[in-house]
Amino acid sequence: MIFSSLLFLFWFLPIFFTLYYVCPAKYRNIVLFAGSIVFYGWGEPKFLILLLLSIIVNYAAGRLIGHFTGPARKISLIFALVFDFGMLLFFKYINFFIGNLNHLTGLHLTDVAVTLPLGISFYTFQIASYVIDVYRGKVRAERSILTLGTYLCMFPQLIAGPIVVYADVAEKLHERRVTLSEITDGVSIFILGLGSKVLIANNVGALWTEAGKIGYENLSTPLAWLAMLSFSLQIYFDFNGYSLMAIGLGKMLGFTFPKNFNHPYMARSITDFWRRWHMTLSGWFREYVYIPLGGNRKGTARTYVNLLIVWALTGFWHGADWNFILWGLFFFVVLAVEKLFLTDFLEKHPVFSHVYAKLLIAFSWMLFAITDFSQIGVFFTRLFGLKGGTDWLYYGRNYGVILLIGCILSTPVLSGLFERYGKRIPGIAVCMLIFLASVAYLADAGYNPFLYFRF
Repeated sequence: MIFSSLLFLFWFLPIFFTLYYVCPAKYRNIVLFAGSIVFYGWGEPKFLILLLLSIIVNYAAGRLIGHFTGPARKISLIFALVFDFGMLLFFKYINFFIGNLNHLTGLHLTDVAVTLPLGISFYTFQIASYVIDVYRGKVRAERSILTLGTYLCMFPQLIAGPIVVYADVAEKLHERRVTLSEITDGVSIFILGLGSKVLIANNVGALWTEAGKIGYENLSTPLAWLAMLSFSLQIYFDFNGYSLMAIGLGKMLGFTFPKNFNHPYMARSITDFWRRWHMTLSGWFREYVYIPLGGNRKGTARTYVNLLIVWALTGFWHGADWNFILWGLFFFVVLAVEKLFLTDFLEKHPVFSHVYAKLLIAFSWMLFAITDFSQIGVFFTRLFGLKGGTDWLYYGRNYGVILLIGCILSTPVLSGLFERYGKRIPGIAVCMLIFLASVAYLADAGYNPFLYFRF
């Protein structure tokens, strides 16, 4: 089940929230846990056992870490992390490893018939942060398996984030109140996210899909640039839209989930971009990988080695293919250059820095979107090969308006207007129109992907 579906909007949400609000506060975790199990199991019931097993293993590990001292604590932590990341490695990467082993050794091992469970990359990071924080003494081991299960399974952020660490919601898991103001704010934020996903991401993304069908080798240079812009906007509005919907639903439940995006295309450097894009993922890698490796505390050479490890893992986390690793290493190289000498120059030249950041970000998305290395080369030759043609006129006419709207709404304009008018009659009216337009689109359209579901 996905948020941008009529089933979710008109069946799951009304039934779930009716039960959630009418039941006494002390039973709301039960309703939330049960509703989340239904939400996840609706699409992939066979993987519920994996999710429930993750709860049981990490609950037991947390209790053991909290109870024992000495080596037993570390053994409990290692066992939990081996289980968590072992499941992730098996389901997401086993065939990647088999394929590369075959290529290197000449073996002919067959792929494993395995399907990637929805959300496993996200909920693995969430539950791993819990046991690590218990081991560090940052949080106490949860005594209620229902409460821990509710934390891991909460349907708003279960499938595609934002990544919520246990410490951020521990207090609200045990006691929370839901006010009318939080509900109305949550509804508004959810609708903005739904509109971002359905009305912007889906429509601009259709151009990128068409470019793939045409074949990159057949694109004119202007159309290649339009296609690159379309994917850059699609992935932002797709993922940010999902994050906004999750944050809005969290507010309606009485939780405050962390912000995941802060107008990343307004960045003036790649360093700045990664302070604004998928902030919960960046924060997770900083807290649980970069700092434990030594961060920048052990000299210059070690700092860059740590950065290399983090960005290789960041790329690999996104997908089991070499283009994702290349994507992560691309960012490592650029960030290293900025750290070495470029940052001061960028800060002194705002116009250049905006153009520089936007171009590199857009180029990086092509490494991300195109899995075939040969096709990456073809696409970039079209970007810079000055190939003529009139195809861009047709697609520019069909998609020009939505591309322009996407560019405008990727700036702080929308959030500024929402903060000013969101609770007034004009803001409420706009939210209603966005919702009605989104529902009309969903009732009629067949194109409704969620890009980050495959990660």
